Amino acid sequence: MPLPIIIVSYNTCDLLRRCLASLALACVPTRPIVVDNASTDGSVAMLRAEFPAVTLVEPGANLGFARANNLGLQQSGTAPYVLFLNPDAELTSGALEALVGFLDEHPQVGMVAPRLIYPDGQPQPAAFRFPTLLMSVFDCWPPHGRGWGRLYNHPLNGRYREDGGQQPFAIEHPLGAAMLVRAQTIAEVGGFSADFWLYAEEVEWCWRIRRAGWAIWQEPRATVIHAAGASSGQFRTRSFLALHQARRQFFAQAYAPGFGRWHGRLIQVAALHRSLEALWLWRRGRIDRAELRRRTWAWGMAARPD
Repeated sequence: MPLPIIIVSYNTCDLLRRCLASLALACVPTRPIVVDNASTDGSVAMLRAEFPAVTLVEPGANLGFARANNLGLQQSGTAPYVLFLNPDAELTSGALEALVGFLDEHPQVGMVAPRLIYPDGQPQPAAFRFPTLLMSVFDCWPPHGRGWGRLYNHPLNGRYREDGGQQPFAIEHPLGAAMLVRAQTIAEVGGFSADFWLYAEEVEWCWRIRRAGWAIWQEPRATVIHAAGASSGQFRTRSFLALHQARRQFFAQAYAPGFGRWHGRLIQVAALHRSLEALWLWRRGRIDRAELRRRTWAWGMAARPD
């Protein structure tokens, strides 16, 4: 039975073309399902002309990542596994076979994800622990420079140590660029939460998957190239606000109320600091007035109480 591959696309025509072309490297029979979130860049025309075998779903509006993936799931049939793949991701030779083989051999695992690399071949963080307040600190004040910068990919920042080894390991959640999920797991816990528009969808989903008793692993012998942020990067301010909103939603659903309150205070402090920083940059001619307004407005909205 062909493996359903669900790809949610929004104005990623060229990347989507490369993504679909990479499926030819797989020896596993596949059935790509593209959910197009009302693209305006010719993606649909490209699909019809160059990939007529693709199952194209057109909801007629931008549903966001979670709802669009759930729409694709409705077309996935009865295959034992489903691959969720970003349009800015490309399979490498043997990657799909390694992921499928891993689930075949480990029936207690509900989801497996590959190792990710950037297009230049550099490793990309792809295995994470669930968010903590310390990780929120690092989000607001990203560590950089000698010494302090080493904390960015440190376990304190929720990163697993991905040292280029070939041994699979258990994780709490992957980056959502590529995830092979057992259909039985989806039937038990449901699909993505429709409450999430962009960001944290896979985090909340993995939270439910693990709470249901399923394990999640990374299989580093499977490698996927990921350009990172192709769709979300198109809306700088909108995606920034969506990120903070999604995190608040996840914290409210998964953690005790006290976590959300402390996180809210942390964001307020960060908003004040970042706004003053933007003012300082503007007064020294480093950014223009429009950028000053953009930054201060975005941080103010992010810090606004729900």
